Amino acid sequence: MTSNTTGWRAALARWLGTRISTYLTQRVHGHGSAAATDPAKLMACLQLGDVVLVEGQTRVSGAVKYLTQSTWSHAALYVGDATGLRDAGGLPRCFLEADIHDGVRVVSVAAFESLHCRVCRPVGLREGEIADLVAFAVARLGHHYDLKNVLDLMRYLLPNPPVPTRWRRRLLALGSGDPTRAICSTLIAQAFQSVHYPILPLIESIPANDPQCPTCVNEILHVRHHSLYVPRDFDVSPYFAIVKPTLCAGFDPHALSWHESVVAEAAVARLSVAEPV
Repeated sequence: MTSNTTGWRAALARWLGTRISTYLTQRVHGHGSAAATDPAKLMACLQLGDVVLVEGQTRVSGAVKYLTQSTWSHAALYVGDATGLRDAGGLPRCFLEADIHDGVRVVSVAAFESLHCRVCRPVGLREGEIADLVAFAVARLGHHYDLKNVLDLMRYLLPNPPVPTRWRRRLLALGSGDPTRAICSTLIAQAFQSVHYPILPLIESIPANDPQCPTCVNEILHVRHHSLYVPRDFDVSPYFAIVKPTLCAGFDPHALSWHESVVAEAAVARLSVAEPV
């Protein structure tokens, strides 16, 4: 096979991959599992190193949610003003994410407008470790998904691929040997592994060999390969705190405005409880 033929095929594959990635990253109408997160409240509660999970509305989001059996289809890392970049509206591009079409990039909070989000916060990291975490992620800016891997992209064209449950996570890791390939949760998992922070490690229990405690065991943590991480893992990880923007903003249940019928029903319920049977 000549070099010209190889180059032509690579160019064709890249063109087709670009078309597929553009199609997959287009937003489609859909109903989220919860109300959209207020961007102002989201920004007010964030700290460097926070992971923001997003219930996306792109075509690829449906496939990711199905394969992971989760609400969350996307993850971004809050890096603050590490890049100094602004969007067209002057908002800081403070969220680092990996996009199939555009690769590793930074976006502003406007990218998550009208979307349901959740904040997952690592606990116990020192200031220097958080700085190293952010620096590791920012250093990957510009890395791209290899659009020549057309088969790697086509797995997302079926929103509900007929794949057994035990294989679904593996399907997301397809093609992960490419070092420049960028997947949102994979990139963030690598960043946390770079500072030895656990997400969902594999735990091995071995006897403690303590004569005074024959049933005691030691737990050894084994690093799970970064390509096997999905957005949901930050939500279910025992090492990340869940931060809810509405509560951080000073939620007061007594300040809510209820419809009159709801108030009346509540009053009737209180009376029925107070009256002796």
